[in-house]
Amino acid sequence: MNTATSSVSPWLLARRTARMNPSVIREILKLTEKPGIVSFAGGLPSPKTFPVAEFEAACAKVLRDDPHAALQYAASEGFGPLREMVAAMLPWPVDPARILITTGSQQGLDLVAKVLVDAGSKVLVESPTYLGAVMAFMPMEPDIVSVISDEQGVVMSDLEAKAAGARFLYALPNFQNPSGRTMSEQRRATLSETSARLGLPIIEDNPYGDLWFDQPPPAPLTARNPDGCIYLGSFSKVLAPGLRLGFVVAPQAVYPKLLQAKQAADLHSPGFNQRLIAEVMKNGFLERHVPTIRALYKAQRDAMLDALAHEMPQGDPDSTLTWNKPAGGMFLWARLPSGMSAVDLLPYAVAQGVAFVPGAPFYAADGDLRTLRLSFVTPSVDEIRRGVAALAAAIKTYAATLKS
Repeated sequence: MNTATSSVSPWLLARRTARMNPSVIREILKLTEKPGIVSFAGGLPSPKTFPVAEFEAACAKVLRDDPHAALQYAASEGFGPLREMVAAMLPWPVDPARILITTGSQQGLDLVAKVLVDAGSKVLVESPTYLGAVMAFMPMEPDIVSVISDEQGVVMSDLEAKAAGARFLYALPNFQNPSGRTMSEQRRATLSETSARLGLPIIEDNPYGDLWFDQPPPAPLTARNPDGCIYLGSFSKVLAPGLRLGFVVAPQAVYPKLLQAKQAADLHSPGFNQRLIAEVMKNGFLERHVPTIRALYKAQRDAMLDALAHEMPQGDPDSTLTWNKPAGGMFLWARLPSGMSAVDLLPYAVAQGVAFVPGAPFYAADGDLRTLRLSFVTPSVDEIRRGVAALAAAIKTYAATLKS
């Protein structure tokens, strides 16, 4: 029997695949597999925070009390008791009927893109912004436009100059990934008023909002204008990312189409996982558990700040690394001296035994090559000290090559 062969592939890829690219972060994470590497690269919650015993007990109870429903197909909207728990924990009045349980908040971004973005649509993002959001939006072929942002958040004058015709502004007001910054109360109030006046919807992404260190962040943008915002939340940072559960809070004008997009994508998020989380969350567990995460992450942030100050004392910003002090979350944002590139620094860092994520990929356009993101939540305090010392040595070696 003869089998015809051809070197020409019969597969014609959709045009949108040209806009699908590998995650820079996940490619860099491969470097951390080398022995001895201290990784500041991943945005991974600390495994120390996973409530293993509680999930073990919840698994047994769900399988004992309601096994058939837990293992069966389920409603696309999500498990009713879990939706009610989400509504109850949000800091403004929310109808559970406006909540859609998603397969991670990343799916929420994908659904938003499918429902709101056409080819050529203008989409506004902060500068820098979450890389995963850009990856979710890009297949829909939008025109992604960066809005100038400072330490307080989006700069209003630039937003007003660019808002005309935009489908929405995507923003992470709390302990932003990658920059770690938090939008101020004054900026939130102004942004809410301005976006309402301009008729500009806001996609508010808040996976880190519960991870504050000294005081809670200001009220969400969605709480100020529920009909003008879609709110994304996640259980990954406060319980366990492996369960892949998040949620969307959407106004009635958008919710039905998000639900239909969800049904087309995966019918529903895993019902068993939803029941597990609902069981674990009973009796105020998050109120007891999340403070332990905050305490751990604050200690590790402080360890990184202390190590940076010890290894690279602040002085002339053109001759040493500079960094911010995040008030919560998982990330610290740093900037190299003039003339340096974080992409070029990375091989020197890996050679010294430390990895980070260059900041340029987090910009929709004209990325700042001098920036880098450092995650402080997964390494131990000793590893943080060792990693920062290695980073300082790498910068010194790299700087020497630029002078030679």
